[in-house]
Amino acid sequence: MALHDTALPEPSGPVPSPAGAPGAATAPPLDPADRGRLLSGSHHDPHALLGAHPAAGGVAFRALRPFARGVSVVVGGERHALAPEGDGLFSAVLPLPRVPGYTLVVAYEEGEHEVHDPYRFLPALGELDLHLIGEGRHERLWRALGAEPMVHDGVAGTRFAVWAPNARGVRVAGDFAHWDGTAFPMRSLGSSGVWELFLPGVGEGTRYKFEIHSRYGQRFLKADPMARAAQEPPDTASVVTASHYTWGDADWMRARGEVPVHEAPFSVYEVHLPSWRPGLGYRELAEALPAYVRDLGFTHVELMPVAEHPYGPSWGYQVTGFYAPTARLGSPDDFRFLVDSLHRAGIGVIMDWVPAHFPKDDWALARFDGDPLYEPGDPRRAEHPDWGTYTFDLARTEVRNFLVANAVYWCEEFHVDGLRVDAVASMLYLDYSRDSGQWEPNAHGGREDLAAVAFLQEMNATVYRRCPGVVTIAEESTAWGGVTRPTDTGGLGFGLKWNMGWMHDSLEYAAHEPVHRRYHHHGMTFSMVYAYSENYVLPISHDEVVHGKRALVSKMPGDWWQRRATTRAYLGFMWAHPGKQLLFMGQEFAQGAEWSQEHGPEWWLLDEAYHSAGDHRGVQDLVRDLNARYRGTPALWQRDTDPGGFRWVAVDAAEDNVFAFLRFAADGSPLLAVSGFSPVVRHDYALAVPGGSALWREVLNTDDTRYGGSGVTCSGPVGAEDGVLRITLPPLATVWLAPVAG
Repeated sequence: MALHDTALPEPSGPVPSPAGAPGAATAPPLDPADRGRLLSGSHHDPHALLGAHPAAGGVAFRALRPFARGVSVVVGGERHALAPEGDGLFSAVLPLPRVPGYTLVVAYEEGEHEVHDPYRFLPALGELDLHLIGEGRHERLWRALGAEPMVHDGVAGTRFAVWAPNARGVRVAGDFAHWDGTAFPMRSLGSSGVWELFLPGVGEGTRYKFEIHSRYGQRFLKADPMARAAQEPPDTASVVTASHYTWGDADWMRARGEVPVHEAPFSVYEVHLPSWRPGLGYRELAEALPAYVRDLGFTHVELMPVAEHPYGPSWGYQVTGFYAPTARLGSPDDFRFLVDSLHRAGIGVIMDWVPAHFPKDDWALARFDGDPLYEPGDPRRAEHPDWGTYTFDLARTEVRNFLVANAVYWCEEFHVDGLRVDAVASMLYLDYSRDSGQWEPNAHGGREDLAAVAFLQEMNATVYRRCPGVVTIAEESTAWGGVTRPTDTGGLGFGLKWNMGWMHDSLEYAAHEPVHRRYHHHGMTFSMVYAYSENYVLPISHDEVVHGKRALVSKMPGDWWQRRATTRAYLGFMWAHPGKQLLFMGQEFAQGAEWSQEHGPEWWLLDEAYHSAGDHRGVQDLVRDLNARYRGTPALWQRDTDPGGFRWVAVDAAEDNVFAFLRFAADGSPLLAVSGFSPVVRHDYALAVPGGSALWREVLNTDDTRYGGSGVTCSGPVGAEDGVLRITLPPLATVWLAPVAG
C-alpha cells in the first residue's frame, strides 16, 4: 500500500494450517461483538482478547496474524500449533498451571518467523506519565508519547503511544507489516485518551503511521504528532529514531547564561538552511556555516523553521512534524552535529518556532482522531483567515502540553539557545484578521485571547526554568504591553521582542529621496519614544526582502553608488541604535535581488569579477567591522534596556538629514554615533559631547574606501572645545567616534 493511501484493505482469511498439537484444547470462542470490533480495529482493549490468559483447562493463547499459514506457540522449547479461527485468528488452550514466557512462530508463504507476542507485555507507560499527560504538565512529553525504542521486560522493541481520545480504535501500521495495521491494534489507557502498544523487534529506521478508527466509522492513516523523525517529503511516514550523538559543547552550555542576554552583545545572522548553500545537508553546513558566521562576527544564527513541513515554499512555517527536524537535510543527529559545530565556533543558535497554526493536510494533525483535536471545535476559531491553516486549541490542556513540551524539546534535545516565536500577534487577539461576527469576545468582553496569553506565559516560564541561558523572542507586531515583562508581574515572559515599528519606520525613511527625508525625520527618531518599553531586537529579516518588497540595497533611492552608501549608513545607524541586531542572509553583502528560496544568496556577487563594479565585498567588510566594533564596545549593548545608556546629541536636524546620539557603557564610557543621510559633505559640523575638551577619534566610518565609500574620513584625533566637537560628515554615511584614552 502506498504511504499516502487512506483507504485500507479488509483483512483476508488465513491459509489453512494443521490443527493443534496433542494436549491442546480448543479455546473458547470470542464474543461476536468483541471479535467484530477487534477485526475492524475499533476495540479499546485488544490485550484482553489476544495473548495468553488463564482459562478453564489451562492457559488460552490467541494471536491475530492476517495472511499467515499457521501460528504456533513455543513454551519451554516445545512448539504447539494454534488452531485457525478464521480471519487471521489462531488459538488453543494448553494444559499449563500459569501463564508462561513464550514466543510465537508465524508461518507465511515465504517462510517462518519466531517473534515475541506484543500482547504478552504490560503497558510500557507509567501511571505518573498518564497523570502528567492528563494534567497537561508532562514537560518531557516526547518520552511518553510517540515511538520510543526500548528494552521492555528484557525484550528489545519500540513502544508506540498516541493521544487520540475520540478514536474508537487505533492500530500501528508500518513497513514491517506492509502498511496493514490489522495485526497490531493498540490498547486504550483509560480516560487519558492515550493508546499504547509495545512491538518487539521493531527498531530504529522503521517507518510507521497510526491507523485511526473514528467514532464515525472512518479509517485513515495519520503520521505521529510526536514523531522525532519523518520521511523526506513528499513521503509522509513517521520514522522510529533514537539519538546516539555525543555532544562536545559542554563549555558553551555551561557559560551561555552567565550574562543576561539584554546586557550582552547579540547580533544575529538569519538563515534559511535549505537555500543558504543549496544542496548541502546538516553535516556539510556544519563545515561551512560556522566558519562564515564566525568570520563576520555575528554572535548568533537564527534558523528559519527546521521542523518537518511538507511544502518547501512555506519556508518551514507550515509545520506537520513539530518534533522532527526536516529530513531534507539529514537525520536528527545530523542536526545535532550542526548545532554542536556552531557552539564550538562560539556561535549561539536560535530557531524559529511556529505554535500559532498548522496546515490542514489530512495525514497530519488536522482532525487527528476524526474530530477537532489540536484545533478548536468552533470553525470560526479553528480557521486561520490569512494562511488557510488551523490554529491550536490553546484552551485544551493536552494541546498546551504538546506545545510547551515541544519548546523544551528543542532546547534540551538539540541544545538550541533561543526560540523566536512566530506570529505572536495572531495568537493574542481573538479578532486578528477577522471581521465583526467572525469572533466572540472573551469572558471579560475583550478581544484578548486569554488562553493564548496563559499558554505563552506557561511556555516562557517553563523554558526559562528548565533551560538556563535560553532566550525566547517574540515576533509581535502590535503595542501589546509587557511582552518582555516577567510572567510573575503579568507579562508574557519573553526575553526579547522584534521591533517591527523601528523596522517599518526606518526603512520607510531610507526609501525616500534625500531631498524629501526632512519631511519624514520622525521616522528615525520615533523609535526612541518607546525604545525602553520592551527589550528589543531590530530585525531586517527575510520578510522584508521578498514578495516585491525588494532587497535592502534595492529599497534605497539613487544610483548604484548612492544605494550602497545609504545601505552602509543605514547598517551603521542600526548597529548603534539601542536594541539587538538581526540581518537576513544576502543582505550582508548588498545582494540586489530579492531572496529566492530555490537559489538562495547570490554568492557569485562576491567573486573578484564583480568586486570593482558592485563592491559587494565592501558591504560585507563593513558588516564584519560593525560586528567587531560592536562586540568590543560595551556602550553599544551593556545598557540596551536602560534609558540612562542613551542621549540624543542631534535629534531635530531634519534639514540636514542628520541623527547623532551617545551610547554609554556601565562605567560611563561613551560612543558617539552620527548618521548623515544626505549625499553632501558637511564640514565643521558641531555636536555637543561630554568630557569638555577631550580628544575623539573615529572608530568606524561607513564612507571608508575599504567599504566602497568616497573616503571622507578623519585619520587622527579630533579635539572638542568647551564640549563642542566639530567634524566633517561624509555623504550618506554613519560615523562612530570614541574618546581617546587618557
